[in-house]
Amino acid sequence: MDDATRTAITNASKRYFDMVVKGDSTSLQQNAIPGLASNFTGIANAVRENQPVLGGTQGTARPPYLLKAEGTAPLERAEFLCGVFAAHGQTANSAVFVIPNLPPGTYAVDTLDASTSKGPYTVSFVLQQLGPDWKVGGLYVKASQVSGHDGNWYVDQARAYKAKGQTHNAWFYFSQARELLVPVPFMSTRVTDKLYDEAEAVKPADLNADLVAGAKTYKVTQIFPLLVGNDLDLVVKYQSPDVSNTAQTFQDNVAVMKALVTKYPEYREAFAGIVARAVEPSGKDYGSLLQMKDIK
Repeated sequence: MDDATRTAITNASKRYFDMVVKGDSTSLQQNAIPGLASNFTGIANAVRENQPVLGGTQGTARPPYLLKAEGTAPLERAEFLCGVFAAHGQTANSAVFVIPNLPPGTYAVDTLDASTSKGPYTVSFVLQQLGPDWKVGGLYVKASQVSGHDGNWYVDQARAYKAKGQTHNAWFYFSQARELLVPVPFMSTRVTDKLYDEAEAVKPADLNADLVAGAKTYKVTQIFPLLVGNDLDLVVKYQSPDVSNTAQTFQDNVAVMKALVTKYPEYREAFAGIVARAVEPSGKDYGSLLQMKDIK
């Protein structure tokens, strides 16, 4: 992109970063694209939740990416290849962005790094050019570390678990590493592409296998790592006909946790605790958290 465009994007991002730091979601909403401004609750919540951490910080802008979506109708899967690509895919300075249902227009993705009391954070904006102005089309705030460790540490741990035959731990740690190594979820790089391939090679076939506890069989629907406080925990979601009886559901949650670590004892080494969430057909759920030492 030309210098004037790069400067305009960076200046807009820095201005919006200052609004986030100050918790000024009103001004941010006034500078959002119409579709976002009319449904701003999610962004306002993100600003409010992160302001205590980001308050008083300075943002250091990374080089922005310019994305142009052509055509006259929204693109079901808009894919942007940025930078130089080699015969076998991405290079050290390239990136790929995949954004679903993107209307035609000129966009930018710009990330600012912030040093906070809780470690490094990134604040990323999706901007859309409307006339001479760059308006906010999306906001992503995320910690660059989990439990005090960055993505490269999780890569090393994943490979160590792989070497020990702990493929479940390796799979989740590769996933955590990839999430930490990009500032937005719809971005990939040469590093994350290679990690994806490495993770797929160890992906267990029984990730969401049913769990049996006593006379009950629990249908697992999803398992994933989650930062809870300063701990990396493992979340397991399972089907439940009804969660209204919270005392019974808590007992089921505990049974699921015990069954999970009994079937896969390697989880005790990789995670500080387990969150079990019973989910009924309506989507309503009930969750319980136990530290790993308390699951006996």
